[in-house]
Amino acid sequence: MFNKMLSVCFILLFAASAVSTSQSLEGGPYVPGKDANIDMFMGSWKDSAPKTTHGTLSERDILTKGDSVNPTTKGAVLTYVNRYVYAVLEANTATAPTTLKGEQEIYYFLSGKGSIKAGRKTAVVKAGVAMLIPEKLKFTLTNTGSEPLTMYLISEPTYDGFKPNKNMVVKDENTTPIGGTTGHWSHIVKRLIEKPDGLATIKSVLTVAQDPMTIGRPHSHDPGCEEVWTGVKGTSIAFLGKQIRLQAPGTAYNIPPDSKTPHCNINRTDEQVKLFYFSVRKDLE
Repeated sequence: MFNKMLSVCFILLFAASAVSTSQSLEGGPYVPGKDANIDMFMGSWKDSAPKTTHGTLSERDILTKGDSVNPTTKGAVLTYVNRYVYAVLEANTATAPTTLKGEQEIYYFLSGKGSIKAGRKTAVVKAGVAMLIPEKLKFTLTNTGSEPLTMYLISEPTYDGFKPNKNMVVKDENTTPIGGTTGHWSHIVKRLIEKPDGLATIKSVLTVAQDPMTIGRPHSHDPGCEEVWTGVKGTSIAFLGKQIRLQAPGTAYNIPPDSKTPHCNINRTDEQVKLFYFSVRKDLE
């Protein structure tokens, strides 16, 4: 236990010293009321009440609409994305036929098995499958198994003049090649859905794995960036601003885009951890 604590302390000291000098992290201790209260930027579906959408889909909020720099409600930090939830479709159940208007939905499946029919196409869904359901395309999601079908669901707004895909986009993380292993020092990235695939507002959707005893490069983001990280497998340390929190599966954060609050994740365990990521990058446009 002592060695683990010592290792964590060493990593955190290293992280604090490794932030680029171009990012204005004031070197003093955390000061409530002055520095970002990172608990306000985090949320978990386990703290939310369920609500029903799509006829039979049970949703629990992870993060909600609010102020990305000065949230007044915990987890209310989304500026560009409509909603971000954890959803469950019970065994032997199907959603009502649904056609999206003014929005598109992105799914990342966590457990269970099922199928989805969108337009004239049908696809199998299981853990690791991601999909984009375009605006104006009627679809039905069915749980074909005996266990709940669980997923993260993102709703992104469309805009006037946007031309949605005519078909859904399905990507299987299990067969997607690794896109890189050194992003922010230690990120093992699998790119799932990106702008060229038909996203309207979101720039990219991907997963990031980190090997045991590794740390991502601490860095901050400018106004216009909405970057959300959610635990999928294993519990990592979320290093945000001047504080740390354990980040278990189902817990997410959106780093405040104030150009001065750094973030990264640290895997201090002896097993690989994985996080689900999506971003809107108005700051790059």
